[in-house]
Amino acid sequence: MYTTYSNEGTLNNYAVEPEVYYAVEPSPEQQRTYLKQGACALLLVSSLIMTSFIIS
Repeated sequence: MYTTYSNEGTLNNYAVEPEVYYAVEPSPEQQRTYLKQGACALLLVSSLIMTSFIIS
C-alpha cells in the first residue's frame, strides 16, 4: 500500500491501482452459450410466474 505524510503529519493511504485492459468481444461459441443461458432463465422465470398464478 502506498502511504504518504502531509506537512501537518496526517497519514494518507492510497490503494494500488490495477492494470487497465480492454474488454474483448465474446466468441460466437460464447455468444451461443449466453443465448442458451438466457433462454433457460426466461423459461424458469416464466414457469415460476405461471405457477404462482395457478396456485393463487
